[in-house]
Amino acid sequence: MKKQVYIIHSWGDSPNEPMYQWLKLELERRGFDVAIPMMPHPENPTIKDWVLGLSQIIRLPDKNVILVGHSIGCQTILRYLEELPVDAKVGGAVFIAPWLTLSNLESDEEWTIAEPWLRTEINDSDIIKHLSTITAIFSDSDQFVPPENIEKFQKRFGAEIIIEHEKGHFTTSDGVTKLQSVLDAVLRIASEG
Repeated sequence: MKKQVYIIHSWGDSPNEPMYQWLKLELERRGFDVAIPMMPHPENPTIKDWVLGLSQIIRLPDKNVILVGHSIGCQTILRYLEELPVDAKVGGAVFIAPWLTLSNLESDEEWTIAEPWLRTEINDSDIIKHLSTITAIFSDSDQFVPPENIEKFQKRFGAEIIIEHEKGHFTTSDGVTKLQSVLDAVLRIASEG
């Protein structure tokens, strides 16, 4: 059975971002099926629409499914996992710039969009039972994701932590068009499953 990777883009992004396209190409070269779905209204992401969107794309999650999220895409994956049936399992997840707290949003409108994502509780145990491994990749120069998130992902979800140097929020404007650590993490999960 082929491994399937779903890459969930970040707030305001699209599947066309160079980092996602690079990862897709690298994984397809290695025999993976890769999908980068366009999430609903990316400029104004809501929990309901993004989680519903993801659940419509991944109809039957199983151990061959690996989820990759970037920023709000990580939150979407966590909330999607929370709602899975009790016995459903995925192979693992890789998070790029995941957050439970944020800083330096630039406008009141951005805070209004972010607030439900920040305030709506996530049930850790409902997530952990659906997957065996989470890798969380942070940058030491991320202007939006405060360092406290590193400890939160480690403690709450047992995530393996990778800290990249000077990669900002892992966007094209930060000069990030590929990210070897995310490819390595997906390959590691695939080899374990």
